[in-house]
Amino acid sequence: MGQSISHAKPQAMIMLASVAMLVLPAAAAENAIPDFSGLWARPYIGFEPPLSGPGPVTNRSRLLGQSNINQFVRDYTNPILKPQAAEIVKKHGELELKGLGAPNPSNQCLPMSPPYILQRQEMQMLQQKDQITILYNEDQQVRRVRLNARHPQHVIPSWSGDSIGRYEGQTLVIDTIGIKVGPHSMVDSYGTPQSEALHLVEHYRLIDYDAAVVAAHNSERENRRLLADSNAGNGVGIDPDYKGKALQVQFTVEDEKIFTTPWSATTTYWRASGDWVERVCAENTQDYYAGLNTAIPMAKKPDF
Repeated sequence: MGQSISHAKPQAMIMLASVAMLVLPAAAAENAIPDFSGLWARPYIGFEPPLSGPGPVTNRSRLLGQSNINQFVRDYTNPILKPQAAEIVKKHGELELKGLGAPNPSNQCLPMSPPYILQRQEMQMLQQKDQITILYNEDQQVRRVRLNARHPQHVIPSWSGDSIGRYEGQTLVIDTIGIKVGPHSMVDSYGTPQSEALHLVEHYRLIDYDAAVVAAHNSERENRRLLADSNAGNGVGIDPDYKGKALQVQFTVEDEKIFTTPWSATTTYWRASGDWVERVCAENTQDYYAGLNTAIPMAKKPDF
């Protein structure tokens, strides 16, 4: 019996080692940091509505049943808006209905703070050891996210806010506070205001192609697909042959001074085709949707 036990012991160790070899790679793959690098684009301007729960206010101006991006007339009756916020949204829509082109960060060449910038069309992400850098192709705007850090006790407001991030398995979570409030600060193109109390939480993850197709159908409940080769469409190129993973951002907005409840929305990006195109607002003075000249900042006297 002693001889039998002595032979069984090494066999058990071999079996345990074999099981460990199977488990460890799977666990390592599950905890590996996902690769979000590369150019990502989306053929829409606007947020994708959530599948359930409170979502962003929607456009009252429709074109073939979808949001009319030539006329940003938000639904000011949405119950997520507090009365003073609803009044601001209503006035914004009235300007749009008059064809005056209500000011927003895009047409005024101003910084696009999050979450406003999440409705735009192209981005790329640089993943570093202690920092995530997110680049947007409109006016080369940059967001910097400190990893595994804390918000300072006293945050100095800035256009992108103070962002800290962490990986939770295959998801990158970004928490942002301290977003600066300016003359035309808003969370979307419809004039929905924000305050210094705004708190934004984003979840970035890679989703399979089939899930991305479902996300596209959900987006097109609200947003019209823009053509990249259309002069009026302001679209970006999407690789039509790409069948890999898409990058999806699910985010939640809290602002107790503006909204009656937190609300959520989604932005889904596909692999972009072509080069990174430089778009500079100050060099494009013709407003693309209202036929008005963009209000470019100008100095009254030279700096020299």
